[in-house]
Amino acid sequence: MINTRHILKKGGITLLAAGILFATWLLIRLSIPYLAMNRYTDFLMTKQRVYHIRPWRISFYVHVFISFVVMLTGLLQFSWYVIKKYPGLHRRSGTIYAGVVLCFSGPSGLVMAFYANGGMPARISFVILALLWMYTTAMGWYYARQHKWMSHGAMMLRSYALTLSAVSLRLYAYLIDVFNIHIHPRASYILIAWLSWTLNLLIAELIIRKLAKIYPIKKELTHA
Repeated sequence: MINTRHILKKGGITLLAAGILFATWLLIRLSIPYLAMNRYTDFLMTKQRVYHIRPWRISFYVHVFISFVVMLTGLLQFSWYVIKKYPGLHRRSGTIYAGVVLCFSGPSGLVMAFYANGGMPARISFVILALLWMYTTAMGWYYARQHKWMSHGAMMLRSYALTLSAVSLRLYAYLIDVFNIHIHPRASYILIAWLSWTLNLLIAELIIRKLAKIYPIKKELTHA
């Protein structure tokens, strides 16, 4: 008998992965114009007052040019096929993911957060996002080193949910424009700044709780 539920679930996961890959491709395309290092390129038009600040400028280009790496390597962390058939690839991609987030994308995002558009409410949101992103990634790495795989998986899911805030932020901005929602630009940006990661994190928590019910474990295994 054909397991329709299983097919739909597998199809949904495949569709989600395809959507993330497509979003990554779009982010790469959006990053290309910045290779010219022109201060009047696209988003930079809104940052003329801070472009001269060297830490912000360096952080911006680091964030733009390297963050797509975490999108791709992070996606590999949740492929059961890769985990089972190519565990070495899973470990290497995880190491790259954690290294990029903790050494490049996270710190650069934190610097940029202090100068975010939308005033203090938006800046607070992006600061929290950057700190949570680095924390969940660091803890995911720590639990992997301790061979606490369930805790590792939960933390990495949270981390990747925060990674995808780059996609959800642009998605919400697009939807507001498409549906012609009348809202002040500053209020719109503040709303998007918070929704971009809080909803992602909420979904991640729901998934973690659902998995905990499906695979109940009284005591986490700490051996390989």
